[in-house]
Amino acid sequence: MDQYLPEKVNINGEQFRIYLTQEEIQQRLKALGDQISLDYKDKKPIFIGVLNGAFVFLSDLMRYVTIPCEVDFLKLSSYGDEKVSSGNVTDLKNIDANIKGRHVILVEDIVDTGLSMNYLFKKLKQFGPASLSAATLLHKTEATHHEVELKYVGFKIANLFVLGYGLDYAQEGRNLGQIYILEE
Repeated sequence: MDQYLPEKVNINGEQFRIYLTQEEIQQRLKALGDQISLDYKDKKPIFIGVLNGAFVFLSDLMRYVTIPCEVDFLKLSSYGDEKVSSGNVTDLKNIDANIKGRHVILVEDIVDTGLSMNYLFKKLKQFGPASLSAATLLHKTEATHHEVELKYVGFKIANLFVLGYGLDYAQEGRNLGQIYILEE
C-alpha cells in the first residue's frame, strides 16, 4: 500500500518539512508493542484511544501487540482549529466499554501541556480499572505543565508544532504517513 509521504507539505498557507520518517515511527512502535506485550502478558488489556489524533498511532501500535487485547475510543477537545491548546477540556464522546477491574492503556497521539492526559486519568480512575497506564506517540517534555505519568513514549520532542500520522492542523494532514514540523 502506498502512503502519502511528501518531502514538504503546505497546509493553511504554512510550510512543513519531515521530522520523523515512516521507518523511524514503525521501528519505535514495534519496540513499544513488544514492551506492552511483555508487560501485559496474561492480562488482556483494553486500549482506549483518544480521538481523533490517536487513531493512526493506535491502529499501528496494536498490530505490534502480540497478546489478546481490546479497543475503545473517547473524544475530547482542547484545541479546536488552533495551534495551541485553549486550556479547556471538553468531552465529546465517552467510552462504551466497562473498564471496572480491567487493565487500561490510554493512548494519545501527543502530550504537550499534560492537561488532557491529567483530565483523562482522573476521569477513568473513577470507573475502577485494575490498572491505568498511558502511551503517547509524542511527548513535548518542555511544554508539560501538568503532572502526567507516561509509561510508553514513542518520541520525546521539543516544543514544536507537528502534524501528520494522525496529528492535524485545522483537521488537515492526518493522512500523512510521517511526522512533519512547521518550517520557521
